[in-house]
Amino acid sequence: MLLIKNGKIFTATENCYQEGSILIADGQIVEIAAKIEGPSEAQIIDAGGRLVMPGMIDAHTHMGIMELEIGYAGYDNNEMDDPISPELRGIDCINPETRSFADARKTGVTTVITGPGSQNILGGTHVAIKTLGYRVDDMVVKNPVAMKCAFGENPKNSYGKKGRSPVTRMAQVAMLRETLIKAREYMEAKEAVDGDLSKMPPVDSKLEALIPVIKGELPLKAHAHRADDILNAIRVAKEFEVKLILNHATAGHLVARHIAKAQVPCVLGPTFTTPGKYEMKDVTFKTHGILNKAGVKIAIQTDAPISPTMHLPLMAAMAVREGLDHFEALKALTINAAEIYGIADRVGSLEVGKDADILISEISPLQYNAQAWKVIINGQIVHSL
Repeated sequence: MLLIKNGKIFTATENCYQEGSILIADGQIVEIAAKIEGPSEAQIIDAGGRLVMPGMIDAHTHMGIMELEIGYAGYDNNEMDDPISPELRGIDCINPETRSFADARKTGVTTVITGPGSQNILGGTHVAIKTLGYRVDDMVVKNPVAMKCAFGENPKNSYGKKGRSPVTRMAQVAMLRETLIKAREYMEAKEAVDGDLSKMPPVDSKLEALIPVIKGELPLKAHAHRADDILNAIRVAKEFEVKLILNHATAGHLVARHIAKAQVPCVLGPTFTTPGKYEMKDVTFKTHGILNKAGVKIAIQTDAPISPTMHLPLMAAMAVREGLDHFEALKALTINAAEIYGIADRVGSLEVGKDADILISEISPLQYNAQAWKVIINGQIVHSL
């Protein structure tokens, strides 16, 4: 057992404590209160007035899939052979030993969303995993959490230069729509035979992977920077009545009211960058506050290893400087990300019954000189100063 006492507890809910304690057993939070007299066998951490908060969640990465430190040998991010590849699964190519995971733990990032990149219109599934472990199956919080799709320059550049579709944005949307129609028809054909295997349509792994999307059980996670790409994603999602998460949403502030009306959450970033391509020309840290004030649920991402995971809290800090409320920024790093991906039953806040993933810091992680004093994952101390 582990007892944290004398901490300033930010739970990411309304119940916060200026001075409180947390009791942990078997990797889970079993009690939170102003004062807890723990059992004699409990290991005690005296937080000494430090901030105690949920472990942070990096809401979009390619961690373990893009191993930049070893170049091509570790690049498993995009299978650029077929722009329609929903059957691919991010979990099948994650290397937990890549450096990004250790860097994340030292920062206080305890959960990440990771999976394929954005070169394909449909690129495969993303998974939520802890940043501690040697076997990816033991790190899983939930698999899958989303189906990756992409709009804009990336699929155009990947395939147009090869003389293959999609050459235009029209083709991107048309190919996505055609595939979703086929997936819906495939699903309906399977349901119509009422379990009679002799009448089942031939197995199609691509369409099979999309059935949870068509049923509304798995969201499309749409890579979209430009305003028109954002609106295209919303239009297609509405047409097929599928769930949608907007990833990047660089120009989201320009169409904030449309995103809010559609009730689509946004995973923003990585914003520590100059516009590396035309569709990112409107990049600004003001987007976070504008979308939040419009009523859009936001989370923040590094796209690690594109930007290091250790920069995640600094990105939130820059958003605060540009208008995002401090409390909302902390929620964007914790509970918002968990709710967007359907993992809030386990992570994202400090509540009884949830995983004991905890960051203890001298000061708010949004301050430039903040350091993680202690990091706990599944009730285990994994970093300590």
